[in-house]
Order: sequence, then C-alpha cells, then structure tokens
Amino acid sequence: MNASDVSTSDSSRPPEEPSVGAEPTEPPHFRPYHHPAAGWGAARSVTKVLFGEHTVVEGSRAIMRMNHENGGFDCPGCAWPDDTKGLHLDICENGIKHVTWEMTAKRVRRDFFATHTVTELEEWTDFALEDQGRLTEPMVYDAATDHYVPISWKDAFDLVGRTLRELESPHQAAFYTSGRLGNEATFLYQLMARELGTNNLPDCSNMCHEASGRALQAALGTGKGTADLKDWECTDALFIMGVNAASNAPRMLTALADAYRRGAAIVHINPLVEAAATRTIVPHEFVDMALFKSTRTSTLNVQPRIGGDMALVRGMAKAILEQASTDPKSVDREFVERYTSGFEEYEEVCRSTSWEEIERQSGVGRADILRVAGVYREADRSIFSWCLGLTQHEHGVDTVREIVNLLLLRGNLGREGAGPSPVRGHSNVQGNRTCGIDHRPTPEFLDRLASVCGIDPPREHGLDTVRTIAAMHRGDMKVFIGMGGNFALAAPDTPYTYEGLRKLALTVQVSTKLNRSHLVHGRQALILPCLGRTEKDNQRSGLQSTTVEDSMSMVHRSVGMKRPASPNLLSEPAIVAGMARAALPDSDTPWAWYVEDYDRIRDTMAQVLDGFEDFNRRVRLPLGFRIRQPARELVFLTPSGRAEFSSAPLPDVVPAPGTLALGTMRSHDQWNTTIYSDNDRYRGVNNLRTLIFMNRADMRERGIGEFDPVDITSTARDGSTRSLEGYLAVPYDIPRGCAAGYMPEMNVLCSLADTSTQSDQPIMKHLKITVTLGAGAGPGAR
Repeated sequence: MNASDVSTSDSSRPPEEPSVGAEPTEPPHFRPYHHPAAGWGAARSVTKVLFGEHTVVEGSRAIMRMNHENGGFDCPGCAWPDDTKGLHLDICENGIKHVTWEMTAKRVRRDFFATHTVTELEEWTDFALEDQGRLTEPMVYDAATDHYVPISWKDAFDLVGRTLRELESPHQAAFYTSGRLGNEATFLYQLMARELGTNNLPDCSNMCHEASGRALQAALGTGKGTADLKDWECTDALFIMGVNAASNAPRMLTALADAYRRGAAIVHINPLVEAAATRTIVPHEFVDMALFKSTRTSTLNVQPRIGGDMALVRGMAKAILEQASTDPKSVDREFVERYTSGFEEYEEVCRSTSWEEIERQSGVGRADILRVAGVYREADRSIFSWCLGLTQHEHGVDTVREIVNLLLLRGNLGREGAGPSPVRGHSNVQGNRTCGIDHRPTPEFLDRLASVCGIDPPREHGLDTVRTIAAMHRGDMKVFIGMGGNFALAAPDTPYTYEGLRKLALTVQVSTKLNRSHLVHGRQALILPCLGRTEKDNQRSGLQSTTVEDSMSMVHRSVGMKRPASPNLLSEPAIVAGMARAALPDSDTPWAWYVEDYDRIRDTMAQVLDGFEDFNRRVRLPLGFRIRQPARELVFLTPSGRAEFSSAPLPDVVPAPGTLALGTMRSHDQWNTTIYSDNDRYRGVNNLRTLIFMNRADMRERGIGEFDPVDITSTARDGSTRSLEGYLAVPYDIPRGCAAGYMPEMNVLCSLADTSTQSDQPIMKHLKITVTLGAGAGPGAR
C-alpha cells in the first residue's frame, strides 16, 4: 500500500484561496477564548445562521420540533442521546447549524450545472459548493461537455443496475455509508449488497470509532458502551477523554453542568483544554442566560501528550493496585474473581511498568496521575467517556481496552452510574453498524439474514475504507456508491484518494448538497438527491417515520416536518430499493413493497437483528427503546464468558528529536467536512483554517513567531513524505512535542500507509511531522 510522495498546499482548492471556508476577505486573528461554552456566543451564532440561510421562520419552527419524542425529527448532527425527561429545546448550536444548513432556501437546479463545468467547480472552495443550496433532481456526468446534466430516476437506476450486473465480480463494487443514513435505509442497503454477493460495506466508523468497537467486543463481548444517560445522571465521577464536547457533542454540556451541580467529579483528559472543560451557560436554562450565570463543567483538567492516554490510564491502574496493599477497597476483588479473566497477568504488567516510563510516555507527572487516580478511587461509581482523540492511533484498541481494565478493577460495570461510554460522532453511525453495515459480519448475523430474507449472503470479509481506496488503485474496484457523506474529503491521503476515485467506472453519490465528492468522480458519475432528515417522507401508505440509534443504544423515531426541497427528491429507502431492483431484476426481495410502508422493513429487521424484537411497537413508545446490552447485565459474550483484562505493553509515543506529533480535528464552525465559516470561536481563531497550533516553546526552538508561515511535512511508515506549505503558526496551550490542525485540509498528510494494525483506522490523531519556517516569515519568534 505504497503511495508516491505528495507536496501540495491543498489539492482541493486553488492556491490563491486562503481556506475552504466562507470568509476569505478579513485578515486572520487569534485571541484566546475565555467565555463560557454555549450561552450567548451560541445564541448569536445561531441567529446569524438562521438569517444567512433565509430560514428564520422555518428554522425557528424546526428548533421547536428537533429531538422531540412525539412526532419530532432527530437532529442530523451528533449522536448524543435525547434527554430522558423529554426536555423541550433539547438542542445545541451545532445541531441548529446543521438543520438550517439542510433547510436552506437556496437551490441547485439544472441551470446551475448548465452554467458551470466540473473543471470550473473544482476551483471552488468547499464552502462555496455546499453554500449553493439543496440539490433538486438526479444528474449524470456528461464527459463530452464536462457538465452534469439531468437524468430521470428510472434511467439513473438503470445505469447503476446495468453497471453492477456487468461486473466480473460483485467484489468490484463498494457500498459506503456516512453516519446520517437511517436504520431502515441501512438495512435495505446492506441487504442489497449481500444479495449482490459482497460484504464490501466500508463506512465512516472505519475512520473514527472502529478501535472502540473492536476493543469493547474483545473485552466485554459487545461493540458498544454500556452506560446510558441515566447513568450519567447518577454517577460520582466522569472521566472525559480525547473529545472536544463543546463542538462535537454540545448537548453533553447539559450533562456536565448537571453533574457538577450535584457534586460529581469531572475530569477532562485532553492535550488541549477545550471550552467544554471549563464552564458553560446552557441555552435552555433561561434564568442563567438572563443573569449570565455560568456553571463549571470540570473539577480537574489533565493534558497528556498526543498518544499518551494509555500510559496515563496505566498509571492510574498502577496507583490503584499499589493502594490496594493498604486499602483493600481500592480493588473490587469479588467482582474481579467472579466476572473477569486475565487479572493476574494485567496486575503483573502494571507492577512491572515503571513510573518513569509512565511519566515519559504520558507526558504527565506522577503527582498529577496520582491525583486523577485518587478521584477514581474515591468515587463509588465512575464513567469513562472518550472520542477520536483515543481511537485514531496505532494503539487505539489497546487504549480503549486499558480503560476497560481500569473499570473492571473497581467493578464499574453492570450497575447504575458506571461503565464505558464512547461518544459517537454522527447521528446514526452506531445504528448503521447495528443494522448491518459491517465489512466483517458475524456468521450468526448472516445466518439470520439468510433465513429471514431468503438470500445466500457471502461469508468472506469485505473491504473497509482504507482497503477500498487501495483496491481502487489496483484496478480491483469498479463501482463506488456513497450513501451520504463526502468520501473524497473525509478519507486520508487526499490526492491518493482522488486518484483512486477517478479510476472507477462509476461513482454514485446520494446527497442533499453539492460537495467535493461530486467533482472527484469516475468515468461515469451520478448525483442522486435525497430527502433530508427534516423533510416529510410520504409514501404509498402515508407519512413515514425512520429510526436512528444514538451513542447510548437508544432507538427512536424521526418524522420530518418540512415540505421537501424539490418534488424530484426520493427518500433514502426508495433510492436503495430503486438501485436494488435494477441491479437484481430476478430478486425475490419485495423492494417496492418495503418502500410503500417502512413498518414492513422494521418487521423484517425485528426478525434479523438482536434487540429489535417487537420493533414497530417499541419504537413508538415516548422515548423509543434501548437495545439490550448483555455486558450491562454482566453477561459477557466472550470466549471465556467473562470480561477480559488485556495486558498490552505501552507503546512508545514520544516524538523523535526535531519532530512533532500532529493530531487533526474539527474547528468549532464545522461538522465533519462541512465548513460553516473560517472561524473557531472556542479556540479564539477568526478568518483562518490553514493553521497549525503549536506549543510556544516548540515555536521558539524553531524560530517561529505567531502567524509566521510554516511548511509542514509528514513522514509515513513507508518513508514517503507529504507537505503543506504556507500554513500559519498559532501558539496554543498544548504539550511540548505536540501540534494540532484542521481536517479535511490536513488529511493530505495522512498516508494510506499510516493505518493502525489494530483497527485498520487511519491514524489521523498521531502523524509524525516536521515544521519549518516558510517563505515570507518574520524575523523569528516574537
């Protein structure tokens, strides 16, 4: 999987453009943010978005319906659970941005495509592409004119079906999903792929939380967290690791504020002290808003080096075990003996790991580690929550398993207020996996699918995201279908991914808005516009609901409220069924019958999927239902029938002299690859995305001053290098040897060779880079 050297300032835009964002005319500036998270800053931002998208009335109505259990629609943003008490205005700034971005009054019609060639559109910024508004009808690429031109739905489906039928092997097609796809469409999509004969079902989890699923499956027999929102409401201690909650899961701020008020300890562990780790004003708490009264959201902040989380957690476990010699209650021996396996080996690993090595690898002093361990030991019930800051590393699986080890030591599983709680990013990414988007399906799932649906699904594993890109380059992949998302920008090794996509015979993108993946396409290409989460979905039997699963395994309905952006849009289930009927003309699967009434899809899902029994009745309960988690009941579906300790050695994460560890991340005014503006309010940045956050001492060492242009070069495992030029250096409170910057611009630095051997994830949070003063820089550090 070797890639040639790449040197680019961002192949997704011309060099004269300052960023992929929206405000290139103002000079950039940086001023540290000291205000509470959310609060009036969020209110001002939301107001600006409502006016900017011309959705003041519709957007305001949507705010009153979003995340409501009685006929509301689910926020298409993050996967944080809806409030258990049926809270009105269970919303956040980024959720409202996401909804109004979808509900915009702007439209992309056929005259737009007639005016602009694809070559011209390639020069547009990514913000400008999405800012054109909602797609309105299916389009097909005309190579002779370099334009997208209208195509009927029937002809579009025929093109997909004919191309799939003509493949030498079904394994020459890949069926990708982003996290926004609803459960019903997800189930039909995987059914189509498997009836065609392939498990090539790459998804965004392959780039995000794959490490979490594999670690939890190995340790507990479930690929999901066991804690739910009610546990968050009664726990004694929360440990929040590797997540910028104020931007990526803003509704978590309510849970953090509530926890602080009732006296729970809240420890944030992150190389950057993010806004969510300070204080907040929750917008729906009107008295606090009126009085500008903020609430703290942390009791302790710890800043490990990038990749140092595993060593820090190992240090906590070592401290707990050492304390057990004088305090027998430090370790729950009864729980360990009754429910776990491998404790003795793990205990020996902890004892043999020196404090010197723990301090060196974590970047945190022993006294601070003992302090965090003390918080954990004194709490009766604890929850550990984490996100991509822990998973997008070579050792992501080992790190998550180390967290489980620590939970097992004190019996923090199988009781209220305790357990692991990964923060999933996109609104239904967990539901996608639950409902069959898995390139490594279990034999048990395939057996049920065969029995219920009458198909003979393939048994060999399919390709994940990284291996799909490699197959494109080898010529082994001919067709790529993307259900949502922006694969071209989300994937690693941007130019290499672009090259792979352009080698394909056909690319199909099911989308709501124009994005980069429509312009980086195969020899033939289709844009198939779908209904948004906010829009009414009327089928033959009437108004339909779809369902989603949040990051804590709650499944609930979503019902659109708005008239569709165009009469020529189809729902995601209808699009999947249309492709399937064309590709599988002799299929016995009742594709059209399913689409007439989504209850029929759910009845079939209830027979195939564990935990979905009596699906249609249970999902209509006020808050839906929670999929059972055997590990929560201390039933472990592991080979030993017990929770498994792991005994992995600590990885060496200390950067070599002269190098830095780079972690990529979102800005606050961004959701995945969608850029709302060039601003990052919580990090104090305005009008700038092409930047790198660095420790001041690292900047001085290199003669770099604030806002000096720098060149960034990554070195991959295979020795190849990739560079970005002219990025501006911004001093930030981040540990020595660490740096951070924004995706998707910095995805170019992540080689396809930089993929975890544990999870097959791109290691976008731990790239090896060098930073040097660029052309036009000032006289050095200031």
